[in-house]
Amino acid sequence: MTAHLAPPSGRLLRVGRLSIVLHPRVALTTAIVALAALAAGVVALTVGTASLTIGEAIGALAGSGEPMHVKVVQGIRLPRVVTALLAGVALGASGAVFQSVSRNALGSPEIIGFTTGAATGAIVQIVVFQAGSVQVAIGAFVGGIVTALVVYLLAVRGGVTGGYRLILVGIGAGAVLQAVNGLLLVMGDLDQAVQANLWLSGSLDARGWEHAIPVGVACVVVLPVIALLGRRATLAEMGDDLAAQLGVRVERVRVVLIFCGVLLAAAATAACGPIAFVALAAPQLVQRLSRGSGVPIVGAAAMGACLLVVSDLAAQILPIDAVVPIGRVTGIIGGLYLIWLLTRKGTVRV
Repeated sequence: MTAHLAPPSGRLLRVGRLSIVLHPRVALTTAIVALAALAAGVVALTVGTASLTIGEAIGALAGSGEPMHVKVVQGIRLPRVVTALLAGVALGASGAVFQSVSRNALGSPEIIGFTTGAATGAIVQIVVFQAGSVQVAIGAFVGGIVTALVVYLLAVRGGVTGGYRLILVGIGAGAVLQAVNGLLLVMGDLDQAVQANLWLSGSLDARGWEHAIPVGVACVVVLPVIALLGRRATLAEMGDDLAAQLGVRVERVRVVLIFCGVLLAAAATAACGPIAFVALAAPQLVQRLSRGSGVPIVGAAAMGACLLVVSDLAAQILPIDAVVPIGRVTGIIGGLYLIWLLTRKGTVRV
């Protein structure tokens, strides 16, 4: 059955009881995108107040060269780059999950409102509890999870979550939470409002290992679960009735995938604040490049990492005398991409 459902270009590989369908073009595209992300990360190590050559950055990364270069690269720039890579992986994979579950190109954490819920949790910590960075990250994580639970419960009808219903309920919940966030900002004093607005802009400035490790753990734990359910998710996209006839417990798979996608999105948001449109664009871009079918979990993860690192690099080298938060850069690029996506006939199905 697996071989029959796979596209003709796929190659079926068996490792014990595990079957993997390998598509050469998809694998090549994913490898190229992943290498581009790593290359952009290496270039990002050279950018900053103290400019370095690529050779000096690689040497400092290996622990050789001038002590100051080693300190700057290993202590400041490397955690920032690793955080960007891991947060991009989490957002890209999360976007692929939600677009599969909703069967809609607009299915992504920021559109459905989960990222806004994470922002609400963070702002509550900043304004109400005057909390530190760790507590803010925890608040963002909890806020995303609670928002996802509420949206899911509101979207369920007869034990089934409809794709369009999930998106519409999520948009409504996101609008309400956006208003709540604005109210919280008004309630706080000036310093709290400034701190909250900086966090809401989405930034990789001053990111350390305490930001990179949690999102890395989330990726290591959650991505294998999503990969194992990827084939069933692809079958579920064909329709609930047909997938059920093929032995897929559709709603159970959907619930697990939603939970995994929320965990990834919440972890990424907790690490670097709300980053707009990476989760929306990454799955779409990798599918257009690879012309693959199914849920592009690995490809979307690689594309998400590449988009986030390149956007951060662009934000640092812009020829303006100001620090531009990465969330604003991805917001501008993603907004243009969303307009283009909506103008294409037959691209968005609601």
